[in-house]
Amino acid sequence: MKNLIRIICFFLTLCTILIVHFACTQGNPSAKIGSRFTPRHILKNYTVVWNDDFDGAILDSTKWNYRAEGTVRYYATVDRSTISLDGKGHLLILVTKDENGNYFVGQVSTQGIFETRFGYFECRSRMNRSIGPHVSFWLQSPDIAKVGNPEIFGTEIDVFEYHRKAPESIYHNLHWDGYGSDHKTTGIQIPWPGIGEGFHTFGLEWNEKEYIFYVDGKETWRTKTAVSHREQYLILSTELTGFGGDPSL
Repeated sequence: MKNLIRIICFFLTLCTILIVHFACTQGNPSAKIGSRFTPRHILKNYTVVWNDDFDGAILDSTKWNYRAEGTVRYYATVDRSTISLDGKGHLLILVTKDENGNYFVGQVSTQGIFETRFGYFECRSRMNRSIGPHVSFWLQSPDIAKVGNPEIFGTEIDVFEYHRKAPESIYHNLHWDGYGSDHKTTGIQIPWPGIGEGFHTFGLEWNEKEYIFYVDGKETWRTKTAVSHREQYLILSTELTGFGGDPSL
């Protein structure tokens, strides 16, 4: 059996969002969604090796750590105060603003705790509603800064990114060869009417030859570009970079 990675419920906000191999329906985070949203061949050929359903009141430190704390990323500082569980199976990752006008975003990752290569990765999420932030579920390589061979050094794999400047679209993106002058990227914007309402499921099937992306169980993109053979870790995040628009408007 192949590896299936599941995360049950993740919200990002200024509104809400969800991630990785996880399953959650609004108001019923323990609901079984695999038969509806997970491709049949995944259910047949893969077995769950890691999951989180975000039960309880605090983040499970055996599965997640707070990432990039204190880092200023464009218009916001990464801070764990933006991250919480609501006790109903939802992970909340907010974008906040203090009385001085400073913005804060949040990131959690499995770096150093759970890193893997190949498998199926899925999350269920509800999108943010405000202009400014973009939210995402992604896989990252510890060697992403190295240049020359993404098979060895890895690739940033954005299973999904979303923002309200394009409220009826979702993005899948790849980045490799670092983030400097050698940086390379490719991706696709997928029209998806209704994506800004309710919960949706995002999946990535990653094998030795290609990446296959899914939204609500339907294949949306397939590519053999920059396929990583490096073990990578999972990230759930909010960002305020300008990609999602000006938050002051």
